[in-house]
Amino acid sequence: MQEKQTLGTVVSVTKQWWLKINTKSFRKNALDGAVFPHVVKVRYEVDGKEYIKSKWIGAGLPCPVKGEEIVLFYDEKKPKKIRIER
Repeated sequence: MQEKQTLGTVVSVTKQWWLKINTKSFRKNALDGAVFPHVVKVRYEVDGKEYIKSKWIGAGLPCPVKGEEIVLFYDEKKPKKIRIER
């Protein structure tokens, strides 16, 4: 697998409210210490062809904002397979 990198633009960011992860063992209310993962939709171009791909960002990791340019790593043979380095 040969990885290359390109720049992608974040099209949308959606918080997954239904998947709550508790970071505290003792909570005062339902959302005390709760973190949520995000789904990020990214638009990028490889060899003149445009792709739009959705990727999960784990709970507690820094999440990009809409319109931000981020570095993507993609498989040279299958450009639809991407990885976001966070």
